[in-house]
Amino acid sequence: MAEKRFEKVYKQGAMDVIEIWVDTRTGVNYVFRQSGYAGGITPLLDREGKPVITPIVK
Repeated sequence: MAEKRFEKVYKQGAMDVIEIWVDTRTGVNYVFRQSGYAGGITPLLDREGKPVITPIVK
């Protein structure tokens, strides 16, 4: 089976959902927000405006 590209590392809420996903190849973190039938995803940024990157351990 192929390795998953994205891994969900955090979830909050049921109807109004916030999730954090990590790209397992680059380590870049993404925030996914869903409210009802609408949703969106964007890179998670630190206070300097740079993407949050999780070290990849293999």
